[in-house]
Amino acid sequence: MRLNCGFHPEFPDRLKPFNMTSSRSSGLAYVSLFAALVAVFGLIPKIDLPLGVPITLQTLGVMLAGCMLGPKKALQALLLFLLAVAVGLPLLSGGRGGLGVFVAPSSGYLIGFPIGALATGLLMAYLPVNSPRRAAVSAFVASAVGGVLAIHVCGVIGLVTLAKLSWTQAFWGTLVFVPGDLIKCVLCAIVVHSVARGLPDWRFGGRSFQ
Repeated sequence: MRLNCGFHPEFPDRLKPFNMTSSRSSGLAYVSLFAALVAVFGLIPKIDLPLGVPITLQTLGVMLAGCMLGPKKALQALLLFLLAVAVGLPLLSGGRGGLGVFVAPSSGYLIGFPIGALATGLLMAYLPVNSPRRAAVSAFVASAVGGVLAIHVCGVIGLVTLAKLSWTQAFWGTLVFVPGDLIKCVLCAIVVHSVARGLPDWRFGGRSFQ
């Protein structure tokens, strides 16, 4: 005799079992992918300035990592990138690499990469992303704070410490990069808007897009 009580043992979405190995593998893949993306941006020729700090496109990779991956994976991606640079891979713009770049006047900006990615991801996790337009605006704000402000604060500290500039000189010197960095924020927002339209389930800032 078959007993049917109208009950079907199905798990709700949040309780369905999932493959932990697959989840971790995909996470590692995204971390590696965005570390590689920052390296690819380094292939674009840099513009050297008298301060000893070049203008590059690699900070755009920092912004994208924070917005697209969230704070944890973005931090991991940029730490992986800096580790590869430290062991000597010529991944920085202009083919630079090795431990020497971490004692150059621009080293404060490099150290600011993972900090900026973390800050961008944290902000993106809390800002509204419930439509492509809001996601784009949030990406611009998160990138401006994390990918510009946080990195420049680290950069100024590096200029004062290593280049022996005064705080005033370092502050005015870093302002040269701000217009270009704001353009990168716009580019990041455009990418996020496109992803939000094409992949509405993307987890911006490490959360579900709703």
